[in-house]
Amino acid sequence: QVQLVESGGGLVEAGGSLRLSCVASGVGYTNFIMGWYRQAPGKQRELVATVSSGGTTRYGDSVEDRFSISRDNRKNSVSLQMSSLKPEDTGVYFCNVKRTGTPTFNYWGQGTQVTVSS
Repeated sequence: QVQLVESGGGLVEAGGSLRLSCVASGVGYTNFIMGWYRQAPGKQRELVATVSSGGTTRYGDSVEDRFSISRDNRKNSVSLQMSSLKPEDTGVYFCNVKRTGTPTFNYWGQGTQVTVSS
C-alpha cells in the first residue's frame, strides 16, 4: 500500500521561504514521477512542480523562477524549496506520485497547508 507523508507547511510572510518534503513508501517501482500540486480555496488543483526518476523537472508558470524541486531516488523522497513567496501561493500543497507506463498508478498525499501573509 502506497503512503505519502508530507511535512513542512506553515505560515510565512510574503517574500519568505518554506521547504516542503514528502516521503513515499510502498511504491514498489523505480520509474515514476514525483511532484507537488496545490489547491487554493475555490480554485482547481494545479501543477506546482514535478520531477521524474531521471531528474527531468517541470514547473507551473507562476512558480518557475521561485521554486525548486529535488528528489532522492534512494529514499523515494521529494522536496520543494519555495522562495520569494507571495500571498497567491497560499493553498493546500499535495504530494503526488504517478506512473504512466504499465502498471499505471496515481497517488496523493493528504496535503499540507501553506499560508503566505501580506
